[in-house]
Amino acid sequence: MSEFFSMGGYGLYIWPCFLITLLVMGGLAVSSWVGWKRQTALFARLQAQQPNSGEGA
Repeated sequence: MSEFFSMGGYGLYIWPCFLITLLVMGGLAVSSWVGWKRQTALFARLQAQQPNSGEGA
């Protein structure tokens, strides 16, 4: 198991890069989700404010 974590002497470089990648990808996923929620809320607000077009036209 120790050999796996040492990665042939490169573990000191590989594991921090792996952790940084996970953090960046996780941050991107959270940021995308928050943006999607904001856009969904904005769309719902705009649709609620819009009068029903097409009726009587």
